Amino acid sequence: MKPFELINLPYAPDALEPVVSNETIALHHGKHLQTYVTNLNNLLPGSGLEDLPLEEIVKKSEGAIFNNAGQILNHNLYFLALCKPKADNAPTGPLADAIVKQFGSLEAFQKEFTQKGATLFGSGWVWLSKDNDNQLVITQETNAQNPVTKGLTPLLTFDVWEHAYYVDYQNRRADYLAALWQIVDWDVVGKRYL
Repeated sequence: MKPFELINLPYAPDALEPVVSNETIALHHGKHLQTYVTNLNNLLPGSGLEDLPLEEIVKKSEGAIFNNAGQILNHNLYFLALCKPKADNAPTGPLADAIVKQFGSLEAFQKEFTQKGATLFGSGWVWLSKDNDNQLVITQETNAQNPVTKGLTPLLTFDVWEHAYYVDYQNRRADYLAALWQIVDWDVVGKRYL
């Protein structure tokens, strides 16, 4: 069994400032995500899931293995779809077309997505996924849940666990969600859609 490793970020720890601080990245990526990786590596031996890819472990596991594997998958998808802040940040190509077709406009999509993230009770994630017909779906997932368990392909997620935003935004989850649109790497998200 090859152990899972903490993903390397494709940007410097301070690259997302002022939207997400260097301090938050150090805690969120360097401490929280590392703990899930360590826990999963300790739990897998003897489980029968040792040699599966991460997404398959999420689909086939439960309990502590599911919680840690799910959090790794969720965090990887979150961190790898972020980039330095950009003015007028927007998707292009087929994903942009699909968003406009299904939601009416990028702004309408962002409003619904942000609202679902802000109103998710407790800890979890808000997701943009696609189904087998390439239709876009926004879901709220609690704790370590991931849309792959429902047969969906995850495209974009915003982490609404308090550790993702409390250093920078305290209890202002809606402000954090609104600010994240400046740092979405739409090139990455668009490739996930294709």
